[in-house]
Amino acid sequence: RHVPEEVRRTRLPEVVELVHTYLGLDPGRDLIPVHPTAHYAVGGIPTDVWGRVVVDEQNTVLPGLYAAGECACVSVHGANRLGTNSLVDILVFGRRAGRDMAQYARAAGTPALSGSVAAGAVQHLRDLVGREGPESPVRLRDELQRVMQEHVSVFRTEAGLRRALDTIYDLQDRFTRIGLQDRGSIYNQNLLEAWEVGCLLDVAEATTVAALTRQESRGVHYREDYPRRDDATWLKHTLLARTALREYDIRFKPVVITRFPPKERVY
Repeated sequence: RHVPEEVRRTRLPEVVELVHTYLGLDPGRDLIPVHPTAHYAVGGIPTDVWGRVVVDEQNTVLPGLYAAGECACVSVHGANRLGTNSLVDILVFGRRAGRDMAQYARAAGTPALSGSVAAGAVQHLRDLVGREGPESPVRLRDELQRVMQEHVSVFRTEAGLRRALDTIYDLQDRFTRIGLQDRGSIYNQNLLEAWEVGCLLDVAEATTVAALTRQESRGVHYREDYPRRDDATWLKHTLLARTALREYDIRFKPVVITRFPPKERVY
């Protein structure tokens, strides 16, 4: 608030506009609330260095499926993704994935697909549109944000993670009773938001179960009940897949050590 109006107008116009648009505040008069936010997801869909999705700890490639960018885990960052490293995910491995996709498409041709290949996805969206329950997708998302921030942020404990997992299970149950206000089929933003909440619940479940499994501290995963890094036991990737309702296949993939052996980061 001490910054003169001329400086705010000429040097900080974007900041002023964002505060006014999203918070309804005047930064020359009002205090601006500061909130932590998730900058980056460490981990994701496992791939090889060509962006090809792998399905197990032996790096078995699923032909024709690629992932690149923040959704993918090609394993160049470890447990602590540093600033600007997204450029590696996007530019380096995005380019490599694109080149390999083009080569694969030229050699593979067009696969034969049954008429029902999209039936499951279509039915899922129809079910979401047709639900008439009392639960709001927005309310579920807000509650998920709160529990993940409180218990599954950087600092974690077994008790907190288990409370978070119980809440996630409860939110998943409530998600089956959501109701949409917009039931149209053209630019249905309400449907998109509901579908995204379901995806968020799945990712939150996987993140929390994996964090419970890893009994050590490493990078952005800090277990207050296991404060030491344990390379002898945990220098490996966690691979998690849901096999049934609240049942999981948890496997581990060794970390490949190349030119730079891992070290504990100290200042």
